[in-house]
Amino acid sequence: MAIPARFSATTSALRYAAEVNARALIEAVWRAGGEPATVHPYAPDGSCDPAEVAARLARFDGVLLPGGGDLAPRRYGAGAAHEAVYDVDEEQDAFDLETARQALALRLPLLAVCRGLQVVNTALGGTLHQDMGGPGREHRHVTHPVSLAPGSAVAGIVGGDKAEASCYHHQHVDRLADGLTVTARAVDGTIEAVESAAPAGWFVAVQWHPEDTASSDPAQQGFFDALVRAAGPISPSGV
Repeated sequence: MAIPARFSATTSALRYAAEVNARALIEAVWRAGGEPATVHPYAPDGSCDPAEVAARLARFDGVLLPGGGDLAPRRYGAGAAHEAVYDVDEEQDAFDLETARQALALRLPLLAVCRGLQVVNTALGGTLHQDMGGPGREHRHVTHPVSLAPGSAVAGIVGGDKAEASCYHHQHVDRLADGLTVTARAVDGTIEAVESAAPAGWFVAVQWHPEDTASSDPAQQGFFDALVRAAGPISPSGV
């Protein structure tokens, strides 16, 4: 399972800047029977060769686009950055956006988490709200209920029409990209999950972080189980 790394300026026990992924995310894939593989987000000039990214992804059976810092507003035509925008990295943006495009084009099973959902929406021509309005309106350090669309993939994974979502984001979808459909919303109307509007391989994107509670909540672990099932037979070593 290909998981693009996040750039980190400092990391415990390492003497240099690092490329990392959240341990909770890695372990959720492992519990599902997948082999998580951190992929170097190579885009030295802030752009990627689509053919090269496609060739790299073709080595894998699926892709997981994780959370992280904010996308550069210019990537979705927003102009000047809001003061709340943080941790923008042009190399990270370029690689994640091309990964989303190529994973969908190759019909690789794709699970996108938090920033990952925003990346997919942006890659397909959608836009984002740069900030939800500060404390009391943003979805940081909160767990809240979301309503799931009947018959959607997210509803099938969770096994119902409601889920408890662990969120950490201050941005969300503004204009939904063509080809996507909304399959979950928070009480305040925030888009919390999107899927493909037409058959295009297995694809689910959630604005929350299922890995936060996956070790204790089978409904959230179900997102990683479904991704690995879509990618191929589950390994007998999986838990």
